[in-house]
Amino acid sequence: MCSPEESLKRLEEVFSATLARINSLILQPLVEAMWLCPCPAPEPSDPQGRECLRLLQQLHQSSQQLWEVTEESLCSLEERLRHPDTVGLESLLLLRDTNHVLQVYMEYIESYTSCVVVQAFEKAAKWRRDYWPGQLKALRKILWGLSTHGKVGTSLAQALRQPLTNHVQHYMFLLPSLGDTIEESDPARELVVHATTCFEDLQSFMKQALDQAVATQALWDTLSSKLRVALCTPARRLLQDSQDVPVTVTPLPVDRVLLFDDVLALLQGHSVHTFDLKLIWVDPEQDECTFRLLTPEEEFFFCSRDPQDQVMWWYKVTQAVCQALRGKKDFPVLGMGLEHAKTPSCRSTGAYTFLAEGRLCQATYEGEWCQGRPHGKGSLKWPNGQNHVGSFCQGLEHGFGICLVPQASEDKFNCYKCHWREGRMCGYGICEYGTDRVYKGYFQEGLHHGFGVLESTLQAPHPCKYTGHWKRGQRSGYGIQEDGDRGERYIGMWKADQRHGPGIIVTQAGVCYQGTFQADKMMGPGILLFEDDSLYEGTFTRDLTLLGTGKVTFPNGFTLQGSFVTGVQKGLHTQGVLDTAALPPDPSSTCKRQLGLGAFPVESRWQGVYGPFRDFVRAGCPGAMQEALLGFHMQSLKELRKSEQDLCSERTPPDDSVGRMEDILEEVLQHREPKALQQCLRKALSSSLHPLGKLLQMLMLTFQATYAGIGANKHLQGLAQEEVKQHAKELWAAYRGLLQVALRRKGQAPEEEEDAETRNLQVHGLVLPLVLPSFYVELFTLYLLLHETEDRLYNQGITNLSLFPDTKLLEFLDVQKHLWPLKDLTLTTNQRHSVVRDKCFLSATECLQKIITTMDPREKLEALERTYEEIEATVSRVLGQEQKLPMDDLLPLLIYVVSRAQIQHLGAEIHLIRDMMYPIHTGGLYDFLLTALESCYEHIQRNDMHRLLSCRDSREFR
Repeated sequence: MCSPEESLKRLEEVFSATLARINSLILQPLVEAMWLCPCPAPEPSDPQGRECLRLLQQLHQSSQQLWEVTEESLCSLEERLRHPDTVGLESLLLLRDTNHVLQVYMEYIESYTSCVVVQAFEKAAKWRRDYWPGQLKALRKILWGLSTHGKVGTSLAQALRQPLTNHVQHYMFLLPSLGDTIEESDPARELVVHATTCFEDLQSFMKQALDQAVATQALWDTLSSKLRVALCTPARRLLQDSQDVPVTVTPLPVDRVLLFDDVLALLQGHSVHTFDLKLIWVDPEQDECTFRLLTPEEEFFFCSRDPQDQVMWWYKVTQAVCQALRGKKDFPVLGMGLEHAKTPSCRSTGAYTFLAEGRLCQATYEGEWCQGRPHGKGSLKWPNGQNHVGSFCQGLEHGFGICLVPQASEDKFNCYKCHWREGRMCGYGICEYGTDRVYKGYFQEGLHHGFGVLESTLQAPHPCKYTGHWKRGQRSGYGIQEDGDRGERYIGMWKADQRHGPGIIVTQAGVCYQGTFQADKMMGPGILLFEDDSLYEGTFTRDLTLLGTGKVTFPNGFTLQGSFVTGVQKGLHTQGVLDTAALPPDPSSTCKRQLGLGAFPVESRWQGVYGPFRDFVRAGCPGAMQEALLGFHMQSLKELRKSEQDLCSERTPPDDSVGRMEDILEEVLQHREPKALQQCLRKALSSSLHPLGKLLQMLMLTFQATYAGIGANKHLQGLAQEEVKQHAKELWAAYRGLLQVALRRKGQAPEEEEDAETRNLQVHGLVLPLVLPSFYVELFTLYLLLHETEDRLYNQGITNLSLFPDTKLLEFLDVQKHLWPLKDLTLTTNQRHSVVRDKCFLSATECLQKIITTMDPREKLEALERTYEEIEATVSRVLGQEQKLPMDDLLPLLIYVVSRAQIQHLGAEIHLIRDMMYPIHTGGLYDFLLTALESCYEHIQRNDMHRLLSCRDSREFR
């Protein structure tokens, strides 16, 4: 009696020989029959013929692979039988690679059943009718019991199926026998059990696949040619037919329902409506006779009089949808192990083109779905070229997204990179318009709303830029507009897209206007400041031409009051009174006139910037609002980076540097001590991923839009100075808001509201030094322009004083001679050698020069304090004892140090320190020292300093 292994070997030998005969006697002639058709083309010319040829070639290839794997199995059995002591059972291909063997068998079954569905055997047999009758004797050797009176196609199908079916049955008999010969402890026993189970499943799968193929092939004969052409594909299998299990569909008028493994087909007459199973949602809730189906555009109900029929349809549809989503046929049989499966609510599947009328008509969506609606990441594409890629919620654009909208002109698109809410732009976004303009700012219900910047591109023929507030798509509120063609900047109020209310115009030529606008036109009286500090008060035209009654005040104090007329090519005509008796005006009332201070309260200028941050904090800093607030520095832009290439892309790994709101609030909560708080604020303000950093960036943008370029005008220094202080207040309020949110999330009591004095000290002492560097360039430029005249006189005095040696200058300044350091002094360890020519009070001079190396007013004052200390330390070393100098001695020495330090714009530095200094220092030591420095500055400007120049060649200085 043969052993199970020998029986398996014999079985594989027989099956291998049978496969070889099938290939040579059936499959090869079938393929050749298709190639050697009577038509002159090298392959069948009709589509059905070409499809049959493809399927037969595929079956031939699958049969070849099946023969190869059988040969491998046979070789492993022979090796085992030759060397039973050294080669274990686990070396058998059937045991060590069962899954691979099963895959080959399943591919053959799939190829075979596809041929059955489209009757490929019958069609191929017709091409060579004279060949097959002579092969019946050979076919009997392959398949015993083959009827010689049956149809050739049916006989061929049986000959290609029966050997495989018999072979699998023999496996199911021999593999358990092989397992009986193995001890329980042998690891190979597990492999045998696994292989046995797999081939049992294969037998079930084969039976199901064959039954489905036969039922599907029979279905095509019952349908009209039009329906058959619309539905018949080789891979499609019929799962359920309403003619077998009755069901009705409401509210759609349907004659017949066909459930396939990839689509649900509803037939009405000769028309058919198919639904992709991947885009069908089966409601898990059902009553006795009804259940609901959802599709991207329709909702309908399956109804049946018999509850069992209704349950059958619900079960079959549910399992078919689950199978379609997995992308492969169930193994071993449809629905096994899935009795309680439900169609997933959320899924990522293929494309769908909307057909119903509406905004999505003809649009194709590809991405994530939920309950029949686009939901999650996805893309929409319209035939006209419009595209949207981003996040969706219940069928509407919701979250970050990129949208391209074609314009009427060729190759022009509007590109929207925005946040969306319920299908409309809402939150922060960037829009690049086909009209060569770019908008960066906030939206509401699809319109510009809140703060935003609309700017023309570099290629635009008429450059312009608006930075300010919007209301429902129109400029409204406080805003800055720069007109490149006219060379002017408007700073002021807007309404309904027009200048309306108080406003300032600054021109490139240095001319400034302040007055009232109505419907984009100047109305009523205003003031006009010319570059030479002349002042006109009265009315004039839009191009700032004097017209009507007015008064001109000249820099020398003269006034001209009367009526002004400007004629075409005739210049300015006036009739009035010229007053030359007035005294010269105070310089502070002419060149230092400041515009806009009363017209635009600083608290209300940039509410469109502060507002979204206040709302964010007031709402408790929800993560859903964070990205809309910060723009797209977050993960969304990274996830959609490829979408700018083809508007549908792979996801990229998340950026670890992206700040999560939970981490931000935790950091705020953990760093509340003064030193830690300063470092925490410094880090936050330097990051665009932090709400405070983003707010500071936007405030910098508004500051530059107002005061850089054309706006660098000395008459705007007051506006700029109070704006910087207000920004510091708002940033501190934003920090306090974040802290209160962090405390509430931790269940802790919120901190008490600060009193005005405490808040003021924190703003000036902690926040202002941190934010001032962000505005320093534009702000200090305004100080330079405002104090240009004084600094020019001061610099001339410094230049003249630098011509004289130390002793002459000290004597002129009435410095007592016993205080003069006339010999080289030993420098302390914190001092360095200098390139300054003069050696007297060198350490003090170097300390004072450090004022220009920092932007922090407090650090500038500390440098000034160290300057005083170094002066006294130098005098103490000269006298050999500690010496506290009275002001009468200290002031001349300070003037000497200031002259040798040669700080170019000392007046601008002094006034910036005075305006931005810590309020607690007012009236204290720093205030006293700054006052002394101001006195030195004024002394160097005064006329009596020129006495030194007139006397330098006299005997007094020889």
